[in-house]
Amino acid sequence: MQRYILSKKNQITLISAILIVLGFFGRFGLDNMYLLNWSLIIASILGISPIAIQAYQALKVKIVSIDVLVTIAVVGAVLIKNYEESAIVTFLFLFGAYLEQRTLNKTRTAIQGLTEMAPESALKQMENGEFEEIDVDDVDEGDILLVRTGAKVPVDGTVLTGEGHINEASITGESAPVSKVNGSETFAGTILENGTIQIQADRVGEDTTFGRIIELVEEAQDSKSAAERFIDRFSKYYTPAVLILGIIIWLTTQNVEMAITALVLGCPGALVIGVPVSNVSGIGNGARNGVLLKGSEVINDFSKVDTVIFDKTGTLTIGNPEVAEKAFYGEKTEEALGYLSSVERESDHPLAKAVLKDIGNSRFSSVEETSVVKGEGIVATVEGHRVAVGNAALMARENVALSEKIRQDIEQFGQNGNSLVLTSVDGELKVLMGIRDQIRAGVKQDLHNLKKLGVKNLVVLSGDNQGTVDLVARELGLTEAHGHMLPEEKSAHIEKLQEEGQIVAFVGDGVNDSPSLALADIGIAMGGGTDVAIETSDVVLMNSDFSHLAHALGLTKSIARNMTQNIAIAIGIVVILLTGLLFSEWMSMSIGMLAHEVSIFVVILNGMRLLRYHLKGNTLDSEMQAGSQAETVDSNKAA
Repeated sequence: MQRYILSKKNQITLISAILIVLGFFGRFGLDNMYLLNWSLIIASILGISPIAIQAYQALKVKIVSIDVLVTIAVVGAVLIKNYEESAIVTFLFLFGAYLEQRTLNKTRTAIQGLTEMAPESALKQMENGEFEEIDVDDVDEGDILLVRTGAKVPVDGTVLTGEGHINEASITGESAPVSKVNGSETFAGTILENGTIQIQADRVGEDTTFGRIIELVEEAQDSKSAAERFIDRFSKYYTPAVLILGIIIWLTTQNVEMAITALVLGCPGALVIGVPVSNVSGIGNGARNGVLLKGSEVINDFSKVDTVIFDKTGTLTIGNPEVAEKAFYGEKTEEALGYLSSVERESDHPLAKAVLKDIGNSRFSSVEETSVVKGEGIVATVEGHRVAVGNAALMARENVALSEKIRQDIEQFGQNGNSLVLTSVDGELKVLMGIRDQIRAGVKQDLHNLKKLGVKNLVVLSGDNQGTVDLVARELGLTEAHGHMLPEEKSAHIEKLQEEGQIVAFVGDGVNDSPSLALADIGIAMGGGTDVAIETSDVVLMNSDFSHLAHALGLTKSIARNMTQNIAIAIGIVVILLTGLLFSEWMSMSIGMLAHEVSIFVVILNGMRLLRYHLKGNTLDSEMQAGSQAETVDSNKAA
């Protein structure tokens, strides 16, 4: 019976409204007090039924809930024959609960939208070679699947045949189609906009990146911040205190109506709901913009960050080294480039890939003999010539003579932040290349936005040489630059800053920086949707878009402010109402309940503003730009 009544709350609310209108029509239209009283009595009994059931369920687990306060107040109003108040209060409470639920559902539109993007079926290759449609839950790792134009990619996989362009907005937040060819990685929940591809399933179901994103957002929205946990504890004592206040008012004034009115006015509905709605709305905004905030506690800590530490490669820079400068010496440099290409084909070093990308690997000869010199480079025999490819230390080992001009070039290339690759043929230097990573587009503007949001210290920690790190820091206006750092040294530096009282966020790629991501107050992964990034960090920028970092910080600060506003609104309205009850004669139960419901709507609507949050002021003004250029790097602080 209880379950049936609770399931009919909306219908009960509607019937109560009709009865109240009928009663007042009888009073003012027909001058019939009998019709008025019985309509309001029936409306009160109907309306209090679901509220009383919820109150009973709360008392069974030893909780004095809002429903308990309202039930006592309404029963008291009926006993003193104040039927207007009892009927109106129950209607407002039920109607308010209905509107609150409808409004709150809108704050979860982000996760609902993600869920709707989930694929439901897949075209699987059967034993006879034909493709048949099956439920996506029946797909296993290793299955071959066909994806046609306009279809959702059902699993995380690898393209085997075909090509096309996929909209990966559900994963990265970017709607620009991404080209996919043989060997490309695909993500579940993305859409093939054109082309036809066959993919092999690598991860299925909840193990896909898309499945993990949904799981993380759901967990984050359901998690509770310190403020929420405090309010939960506070409510356990607050509602009994309101009940005691009502009893005290009744005992001291003998005014039953004032006592039960106090119960209604003291209802903490807005206080209880204000913080959760801020969290849910903020996390939903982040999910729509490729920012995963992994829990409400993360929001609180992130909003207080005053120091942001960056790994250089893959974070401030693209993570794809390119040849930036080169110089040639002596004759037969074309032959030397061919030898260089041949030797670098034997290496999987990132610098070797940059060299091959620059000069191509089509003109190569067979390498007869290869010797790797640890930390220095490679020595090989190519077409009878001794070819050495590596750093200056290898050239010294090979007794390669370096003229004054070459030494000046080496020094200049190094000062420009390059990693050096020297090539000698038969003891004579032929080629000098300077290779460096490229700074991400728009990073300087994004760092400016971080400063505007209150970040005081911008620090880069890198394993690269100090000259390279200093160059990046000078160009971006960072406050500290430390090179030649091992992972454990990065962690030690984070601990040092924390001991100094700084609240530290570390931004890395989530692969090589796991210790630092875990140690920092807030670990932020430029993850691109990788498993390691999702597991290790507190915040994930899903498409490795650096601009989302400032959005994430600004969002958490707005969430924190929004929580404070909602708490102030809730407490302020209760204080005003109770003051009005004690020191004026205009306050009544129905006015109090109306104010209670209005306060709930105010905090909900205030929280929902976060769904539309976007970072303001994305343009560099000349004053801030000049200030950024004036900043210098303290190279003496290098580790």
